[in-house]
Amino acid sequence: MTFPEFDPILVQVGPLAIRWYALAYIAGILLGWRYAVMLARRDHLWAPGRSPASPAQIDDLILWITLGIIVGGRLGYVLFYGSLMNPPIWSNPLNILKVWEGGMAFHGGAIGVILAVYFYARSQKIDILRLGDLVAPAVPFGLFFGRLANFINGELWGRPTDGPFGMIFCSDKIRDRFNGFCPAGEFPRHPSQLYEASLEGIGLFALLWLAVWKFKLLAKPGYVTGLFLLGYGLIRASLETVREPDSFMPEALQGSITMGMLLSIPMILIGAWLIWRAWKNPPYAGT
Repeated sequence: MTFPEFDPILVQVGPLAIRWYALAYIAGILLGWRYAVMLARRDHLWAPGRSPASPAQIDDLILWITLGIIVGGRLGYVLFYGSLMNPPIWSNPLNILKVWEGGMAFHGGAIGVILAVYFYARSQKIDILRLGDLVAPAVPFGLFFGRLANFINGELWGRPTDGPFGMIFCSDKIRDRFNGFCPAGEFPRHPSQLYEASLEGIGLFALLWLAVWKFKLLAKPGYVTGLFLLGYGLIRASLETVREPDSFMPEALQGSITMGMLLSIPMILIGAWLIWRAWKNPPYAGT
């Protein structure tokens, strides 16, 4: 298969360009926001019969989360990946601000969202674990659209493969962007962006949907948050085996161990601990 002739820019008027990547962020945030509001209105899902936050509070929280995604995602990329470039990305401080040139890290964005939830919960005197359980089921929307945008951009491709799903990430559009050159080479690779969209987006959403709606686990603070952290960490670590590491990464992080795997380990451990903690404690009884 050959990569389709996608243009990363949907519409351009003079210097103003509307990119699919920006639309993916907007779609993920908006759909996640509305889903969280829906959960906040379903008091029967929560113990002791009331949601930890009102829809109006979720409306305010989404601004904090959006800031956490953008700032955390960019700073995470600079710290986790940009520091390993030669020269480091911060050798020119202005490069840190050039978000439009790419370079966002999910693990950094996750830290930004966690901090946003923490500080908002403190400001509103809301149980942080219960607020986290309200946010976590909505995150897969952003993951799904973000990975689709990675695919449209022809970036974050997979390792070489001779399997039936192999795709050659070399189209006329990509050649135009790179002066006749195809960075991924002219041989089949795993379309790992689509694997991630399917598992991190659809698969993780389905898992959390079952936890919320079928097994009523919102009654146990921290369980759904832990399930998200554990699920994402395991999925990301497993898919790193078919995802091509960045070319600037040191050799030690380009084989069976990658930066994505290392960053997922804390998520797996914290997620497992939150599930264990929630499981052994009785349902939330309020104050």
